[in-house]
Amino acid sequence: MRFGTLAVVLSVAYFVSQGANARDFSAEPVAVPASKRMAPYGQAEAPIGYKEFCRSHTLDCLPQGSTLERVSLTQDHWTELVAINKDVNEAIKPLSDMAQYGVIERWTYPDSGMGDCEDYVLLKRRKLMELGWPQSALLITVVRDENGEGHAILTVRTTRGDYILDNKHSKILSWQRTPYTYIKRQSGKDPRQWVSLVPLDPALPVASAGVDWKD
Repeated sequence: MRFGTLAVVLSVAYFVSQGANARDFSAEPVAVPASKRMAPYGQAEAPIGYKEFCRSHTLDCLPQGSTLERVSLTQDHWTELVAINKDVNEAIKPLSDMAQYGVIERWTYPDSGMGDCEDYVLLKRRKLMELGWPQSALLITVVRDENGEGHAILTVRTTRGDYILDNKHSKILSWQRTPYTYIKRQSGKDPRQWVSLVPLDPALPVASAGVDWKD
């Protein structure tokens, strides 16, 4: 599957065909309400798998480009997100690291055409950056899924809020409408740094599941 110029040549008809993923961007908001942004609660330790990935992919883990906090979510940008999420999900066959590499955890690009959740995320992130998306707006995020198991997704920070690209679902939703409990994610300032999404004060709410996840 070739991705190089995929999203930029998509037609308006393709955009419309996404149904529930379609958005009206005629009135772009000036600022994002706090309720649509994930709230970090301090520093966090990067996942072991990510640290090992950075040892073998040093350049991919260094800060690149501007530290623009949010991307203006135009219709063209939304079309790119939908296209990359859909095509990577369809191109890669799910396979655990144990089955493929004989180890519990290995973060890498799914060049074999197979991989687990982290591999999908890494590829989507790389493809979006090839289209000009800033690294600082594409943040690898660790969550607990519906079954309480660890899962990796890609958080995309935009002027309309934080959206999630996920290999388990084709629909792109705002983070608070997913069925996940959010644990930690990369910092937008430096991809080697991670921030906690779990509050230190137990009285504060943990970023967690919404109610509307349907493909």
